[in-house]
Amino acid sequence: MDKTKNLDKLSKGITGIAGEYLVAGELSRRDFMASITLRNNDSIDIHASKLSTNKIFAIQVKTTQSGRRNWMLNKKAESIKADNLFYVFVSFKKLLERPEYFIVPSTIVADTVKKEHALWLLTPGEKGQQHKDTHVRNFNDKKGDFLEKWDLLT
Repeated sequence: MDKTKNLDKLSKGITGIAGEYLVAGELSRRDFMASITLRNNDSIDIHASKLSTNKIFAIQVKTTQSGRRNWMLNKKAESIKADNLFYVFVSFKKLLERPEYFIVPSTIVADTVKKEHALWLLTPGEKGQQHKDTHVRNFNDKKGDFLEKWDLLT
């Protein structure tokens, strides 16, 4: 396999698990004790505590293997907010390239997906039709405002 090409398409489950382990590793490198939760916890993927400050964080990990800076969420993301809850969005690149990590407070994710979804509902579709409401929400950081913002976890 050519290691400069994109990753072979992974299953959704494997992609998510790989993202969680990579985020736990990055947290460990930054002096956090990181514990991946059991699969039946749908709001928190990693519990992390900062060893030097004894602060505790809950981390939700979302991973894409498309290389894009866009992640799919659900309607629940509009209401999940806490000062110590963060999302880490992971974007896989080519096989030998380090993934991109975007660290975003849950309050920003909730407010952004709610606002963007409301705007999408008001915007006509390609044929002028009104969009139908769904549980799908999207978060993106195309400009990279949250790229490598690990310092938000302080």
